[in-house]
Amino acid sequence: MVGSANGRVARKIFLIATEESGDRLGAHLMKVLRQRLGDAVRFEGVGGLAMAREGLKSLFPIEELSIIGFSAVIKQLPKVLRLIRQTVGAVIGTRPDMLVIIDSPDFTHRVARRVRARDPSIPIVDYVSPSVWAWRPGRARAMRSYIDHVLALLPFEPEEYRRLHGPPCSYVGHPLTEQLGLLRPNNEENARRNGAPPVLLVLPGSRRGEIRHHMTVFGEALDRLKAGAHEFELILPTMPHLLKEVREGAGSWKVIPRIVVGEQEKRAAFRIATAALAKSGTVTLELALADVPMVTAYRTGALEAFILRRTLTVTSVILANLVIGENAVPEFLQENCTAEKLAGALGEVLSDSPMRRRQLEAFARIDGIMSTGNQPPSVRAADIVLAMLRKSRKTG
Repeated sequence: MVGSANGRVARKIFLIATEESGDRLGAHLMKVLRQRLGDAVRFEGVGGLAMAREGLKSLFPIEELSIIGFSAVIKQLPKVLRLIRQTVGAVIGTRPDMLVIIDSPDFTHRVARRVRARDPSIPIVDYVSPSVWAWRPGRARAMRSYIDHVLALLPFEPEEYRRLHGPPCSYVGHPLTEQLGLLRPNNEENARRNGAPPVLLVLPGSRRGEIRHHMTVFGEALDRLKAGAHEFELILPTMPHLLKEVREGAGSWKVIPRIVVGEQEKRAAFRIATAALAKSGTVTLELALADVPMVTAYRTGALEAFILRRTLTVTSVILANLVIGENAVPEFLQENCTAEKLAGALGEVLSDSPMRRRQLEAFARIDGIMSTGNQPPSVRAADIVLAMLRKSRKTG
């Protein structure tokens, strides 16, 4: 704790977010906490541009941890371990009133365990649950020794933590639920969505490694779809830092996509889309909230695939399916991710087929499943953080 300008004791919160999505969550949480506490709160930690705009000076640039896949982590292990030690040292040196780790469990949980071992008095909150319900479920019980509360983005996660004997877990809501107006069409956009030719989105991934794994097979599937007398307008949304890889990958496609760049253009494409071909991940939840039926796929390196096959405990890896509680969205993984299978499923999802109707019926339930009432997720998250701060002040 430190003094504030008005004489109140300021609470120090150390936050760690090492990916762009976690950076946005951290920034929203910081904003609400500052609205509640004013100058009686101080922030330190690791974050990106969004958290920097809220006043955080990051310990190091989060781009230093922009790695994906088991093999990549192994190659950069010395660097990762150095950054873990640096972060732990900063937390212990700061002696914050709370540590909030945000997603990126391979990094943040290693920090949290070491902090708990060195100073058990620091409360630790985990914002975004690791996928304990999908693989390595024993992590939930292990987390009880170093995590005091989990803030969950998905509505089924609190029950999973109870089942797996993990730490207390509260559903605070997914940030996508605050963006429904940006994902769903107005009357004019809905007319285009239902017009001819249908609009097909292709979403190969948000990381360079994912794009490398998916662009070739996606292009071949689209070629087969076109050859099968299916007419469609093809749109490929991407981000500026991935544009070079996307253009190179699509350069060999026989069906030429319209590439749109940036979050605003991506949302506009979602609002007119008839269907989508997407790499599995959070984007499947975005598409479900936007009422866009989809075909999903995932390919990864041999080592990661070997490990995942032996550790997965769920019947679907598609986030939209897991939230809905029904395998409505078809998924084609690894050796099943072939041009022939993807093209066949896309033909169905672009037409008024049972597959398309089943998805739309399932998506109609998603608002109720993910509802947080009238409170935005960042406010619900801040309420729990503040309650824990008050409790730690009384018991500290």
